Amino acid sequence: MSKLSGLGGRLYRGETSVNFIGRRRRWYTVSAVFILLSIGALAVQGLHLGIEFKGGSSFTVTTQNPSVTEARAAVEEAGVSGEAIIQVLGDNKVRVQTGALETAQNNAVQDALAAKFSVDVASIDTQIIGPSWGKEITRKALYGLFGFLLVVMIYLAMALEPKMALAAIVAVIHDVFITVGIYALVGFDVTPATIIGFLTILGYSLYDTVVVFDKVRENTKSITSSSTKTYSQAVNLAVNQTIVRSTNTSIVALLPVASILFVGAGLLGAGTLKDLSLALFIGLIVGTYSSIFIAPPVLAQLREKEPAMMALSKRVNARGGVSSEASSTPAAAVNGRGPRNQPKRKGRK
Repeated sequence: MSKLSGLGGRLYRGETSVNFIGRRRRWYTVSAVFILLSIGALAVQGLHLGIEFKGGSSFTVTTQNPSVTEARAAVEEAGVSGEAIIQVLGDNKVRVQTGALETAQNNAVQDALAAKFSVDVASIDTQIIGPSWGKEITRKALYGLFGFLLVVMIYLAMALEPKMALAAIVAVIHDVFITVGIYALVGFDVTPATIIGFLTILGYSLYDTVVVFDKVRENTKSITSSSTKTYSQAVNLAVNQTIVRSTNTSIVALLPVASILFVGAGLLGAGTLKDLSLALFIGLIVGTYSSIFIAPPVLAQLREKEPAMMALSKRVNARGGVSSEASSTPAAAVNGRGPRNQPKRKGRK
């Protein structure tokens, strides 16, 4: 622990520096690989939408012996065509989800399930969701997502800087895209709980990014009036100063989410929790990554194109400032100061 705390102190003071900004092409490559995998998963498998979005019927049976095989056999006996989604919930429930059914088909499925599991038809929890209601839920979910992004972008532009807001939105889109791709690859159903999870990880990702950007703003408040370091070097220092905090916060946040996903949904069979917990688990990891490896480099690239920052880079380079490609630099190099030249001593005759 003392070594970790000592490392955090050295990173904050600039005595040790990891070059996150100079190695941005590596991080972009890693993200590009995951984005391509996400595109492939979405193209091949697509998202498995729950009945809340596409409409259908849901039958939940409470029984002492829940069985997927028995439930599937009951659906087939009822003469329902199409693939049914059947899940065991906990120790005493089985849920059957089908596409849109006629009234006679709904009754046939209830009768078949009641006979198969030896329960009363009235005890079966039946929900019928029409396609029009599913479309309305989908439309509201998209409105909520785009409205969230718009409000966040306006707030960040006012509270920080417009280019910080743009870089943060790029990181958020990056997070959502990869999370959705992994969700499609795993094959979990997309439910309203999934949308809640997506919105939650967007908020967490932005929180982590704002912490980094606030430190960037502090480090670059009067950067153009000096010639000690370039904008990219100042951003890199801010990332090093906040990385320990971001990592610790992410680990603490991941622990309860992991317990919900692996213990609650995995071991205990609480199927209603897996949609939310998987989105949170993936999103927290991707959001932490983007707040360190994506948002700061994008911000540095946007700001380095400004005439004032280009002139600053020329002044720093003219003074022998450290190149942003250096992977690890001591404190003097981070501050733009090289070794002091000693006066030459005249040779003895």
